[in-house]
Amino acid sequence: MPHSIGRSRGDRAFDLLLYAAMLLVMVVTLYPFLNVLAVSLNESSDTVKGHLYVWPRVFTWHNYETILRYPNLLIGFRNSVLRTVLGTLAGVFSAAMVAYVLSRSDFQARRLFSTLFALTMYFSGGLIPVYMLIRNLHLIGTFWVYILPGILSVWNMFIIRAYIGGLPYALQESAKIDGANDFTIFSRVILPLCAPVLATIALFVAVGQWNAWFDTYLYNSSKEQLTTLQFELMKVLQSTQSMSADTYNPAATQNMASVSPESIKMAITILCTVPILLVYPFVQRYFVKGVTLGAVKA
Repeated sequence: MPHSIGRSRGDRAFDLLLYAAMLLVMVVTLYPFLNVLAVSLNESSDTVKGHLYVWPRVFTWHNYETILRYPNLLIGFRNSVLRTVLGTLAGVFSAAMVAYVLSRSDFQARRLFSTLFALTMYFSGGLIPVYMLIRNLHLIGTFWVYILPGILSVWNMFIIRAYIGGLPYALQESAKIDGANDFTIFSRVILPLCAPVLATIALFVAVGQWNAWFDTYLYNSSKEQLTTLQFELMKVLQSTQSMSADTYNPAATQNMASVSPESIKMAITILCTVPILLVYPFVQRYFVKGVTLGAVKA
């Protein structure tokens, strides 16, 4: 007669230890973010007293209102969203396309091109030659300077190539027998099966595009219509810090009575972090979906 076997005391102790470890990791992960959020929502004059943890003592929106009063933030937000979307799509597609070519065993020059691509990861022309190249390509003062120079990441390409190399080659052969050409195999066979790695790479590229500001400083700092959110927030932080250093300026002293560089810094951190955090749940959904698409039926 079948009977159920109860869990031993050791199994229950292990589960309890595992839950405690997961709770500790969750607290360690969430506390810094909650502390930054609390400081950004707390009154600046109260923040300097310290001992502020995960909840604001004197709640206020003034820190965010101070940031949002700066000009060009909406333009920068629009451009940052646009460059993140276009840069991610272009970066992921180009890396996947090159990875597919270099993964083909019938491509005789794949080792040569792989070596040439790998060399670019260790050697760079430097800032001045890159600037001269961008200038000669007439990309300075244009939106495409955010997309084209970094459209292909060799590191991302190698990751995708390794993933494609682990897929059954019989899938490509069967598609060829059915009359599919190389682009059809790439778009309808390889890309769906690579959904997990493509979602991961897309998140990496999106975070890099969203946080980028130095290229705006180099190439489009004089173009207000091409500014980005990170560049504008960096200018806000610098102006706030300069006000705190200017103790002989009455206007600066009056402004610092209601806002502090620490509060502005934390508010800027939240503004930069929250939009990209909102993207993660959607990418995570594609992780799960990609695993099911990658199943091979016998």
